Amino acid sequence: MLKIDKDMEDKYYTIKEVAEIFKVAYLTVYRWIVQGKLEAYKIGKKYMIKEEDIQKLLDNSKVKKNVTN
Repeated sequence: MLKIDKDMEDKYYTIKEVAEIFKVAYLTVYRWIVQGKLEAYKIGKKYMIKEEDIQKLLDNSKVKKNVTN
C-alpha cells in the first residue's frame, strides 16, 4: 500500500501563479526567491512554491506595512 507523505499533500504554485496572487511581475517573484525572501523548490527547470511559504510572505508583508504606518 502506498503511504502518502505530508509533503506530497502540500499545494505548490509556480512563479507565474505567485506573481498573479501578489499582482507583481514574474521577475519580482524570481528576485524574492534569489534574495531568500520566498522559499522555493526547483523541480526540473521550474521553481515551485509551497502555499505555506506564500502565507509566510504575506504575513511578513502585513507586519512591515503596519510598522511603517
